[in-house]
Amino acid sequence: MLVRGATTCPGAASAMLACTLLVPVAAEEPCLNPDYRHGISYVLPLKYAVDFEHFDYANPDAPKGGPLRLPDMGTFDSFNNILEKGRVAAGVDFGGSRNLVFETLLESAADEPASAYGRLAEGVHVDEDHRWVAFKLRANAHWHDGEPITVADIVFSFESFKEHGSVALKTALTDLDRVEVIGAREVCFVTRPGAEINPIMPFAYGSMPIQARHYWAERDISKTTTEPALGAGPYRLKELDFGRRLIYERVPDYWGTDVPVNRGRYNFDTVKFDYFRDENIMLEAHKGNVFDLREETVSKNWTTQYRFPAVEAGVFKADLRYISRVWGLWWPVFWNMERERFQDIRVREALWLLYDFPYINRVILYDFYDTGVSFFHNSPMAQHGLPGDDELRLLEPWRDELPERLFTEVYQQPASTGYGFPRERVDQALRLFREAGWILDDGRLVHHETGERFRVDFVFVSAMLLRAEMPYIERLNRVGIETTARSPEISHWQHRMRTGSFDGGAYLYIPDNTPGLALRNRFGSAAADQPYSQNWARIRDPVLDFLIDKAIGARSARELYAATRAIDRVLLWKFYFIPGMAQPGYRLVHWDKFGEVKDAGPLSRVPAIDAWWWDEDKANTVASWLATAEK
Repeated sequence: MLVRGATTCPGAASAMLACTLLVPVAAEEPCLNPDYRHGISYVLPLKYAVDFEHFDYANPDAPKGGPLRLPDMGTFDSFNNILEKGRVAAGVDFGGSRNLVFETLLESAADEPASAYGRLAEGVHVDEDHRWVAFKLRANAHWHDGEPITVADIVFSFESFKEHGSVALKTALTDLDRVEVIGAREVCFVTRPGAEINPIMPFAYGSMPIQARHYWAERDISKTTTEPALGAGPYRLKELDFGRRLIYERVPDYWGTDVPVNRGRYNFDTVKFDYFRDENIMLEAHKGNVFDLREETVSKNWTTQYRFPAVEAGVFKADLRYISRVWGLWWPVFWNMERERFQDIRVREALWLLYDFPYINRVILYDFYDTGVSFFHNSPMAQHGLPGDDELRLLEPWRDELPERLFTEVYQQPASTGYGFPRERVDQALRLFREAGWILDDGRLVHHETGERFRVDFVFVSAMLLRAEMPYIERLNRVGIETTARSPEISHWQHRMRTGSFDGGAYLYIPDNTPGLALRNRFGSAAADQPYSQNWARIRDPVLDFLIDKAIGARSARELYAATRAIDRVLLWKFYFIPGMAQPGYRLVHWDKFGEVKDAGPLSRVPAIDAWWWDEDKANTVASWLATAEK
């Protein structure tokens, strides 16, 4: 670790470790004279001025109190949120609004595409060439045990991430050379020499949960743990039924209560998570007032299950809400590219032709979903029409590596009325299979040289998703493909996806407005070569690697959109995925016990866990109705 001299040290004896680190050493000095700002943005300017008091979607006068009860699926077996091993408990998520326990340097704004403001950091400076990023910590920040948060904690956290973190985390931090201490409350993140410019790295550094160095000094951060780690955030764990239930309590002396990004947020006295193994049981538990709020993810349930008396009485709400985030694709089917049979693009196109989304949507999904034709659905990053000039400048050098249709045809899902499967598409698929060496032999699709049967072992996250894919699986069986399909317990499903123990699968892909690192983790060749990576499809494509680097290095909206649209086209036209569902909105279902800011404008998420509050009058109305209904 490289550190620089400092003239002041924290007064508390417990902070002397950080003080002893601040000794002069010879080093490069890229972090000179940082000009700290209150926030940073990507592509578009900041919405909030330096003197802002709170986010518009937070109510600074919101009352504190009451419970919020939430569900989760599956189970949990670890509180160490930096590893890929185990399933991390809800509430200590590595990022996002469900991280209730740990602090981050910056806080993203839900009413802006890509902006972040100081949280643990009172100021941030980004070098003009993005070669370094400096943060200045707030003086009053402290851990739940009263120890101050120091620069030593920041350095320890990122050294641990790079050494022991998950594959996705290590990949994200590939270009981080070192973290320097440049003052008693100042740290500087230095990019390795020769790395590509990456304007989104400041957001990545700012979003990662800081770990307590003194807590982990006597523990092994490289191992899963059943002991809740020391945090510094607005909540701490109160009760635990391991693998089944967690209750977090609001920290009464939380140091960050009056930080502008936190003012009016984290209002509930307790946040409880109950775990369920079955979605139908979870639905009935919600109706029975076992928990308060969730997103309904099953279109059949959304269409048929929310007509019970509490809905009719107005005490239970089912709202389809517009969300300004990038919707991406819901559960597109993908192939394990380490299986030789899927490495032939003709095979992948044939499998794509046999998919009839209009039929599945009409018969299984109650016509709820839009047709997915982009990994960046509901965003200007999405491909549309034919490639524009900016895209062509990126794609032309790779023309020989790409299908010609990418340049000449508008991508669409295979045409279908949703009533009866077109015979010509079956003929076209079988022709492509023959060209790839697979022929029909007595109703079985086999390889013409080896006699190997074409098989697909599908593994899906839930029985609901498996049911939705059954018409497709039946279609594969009709053309002679032998299939198996299962939906194991969710931890087992996750393990099989991570280890490549499947032929076909599906996952939820929802990128954000700074998607570069996620793209590298999901679709980059380097991630495919690492065990337990997020590139579950095992895609190794130099064209995608080139385009992902362009997306990561984009310095303007024009550059970013050109790169993401080109990535979109390559993923689609090379048939690595079969896109199906695209969300038209967020299906929010909840007991009407809460207050929220209604006129904040479009948000990238529903901020229930962190910006809603307990409304005593509404809660009493619900309680009175329930008491009457039980008689």
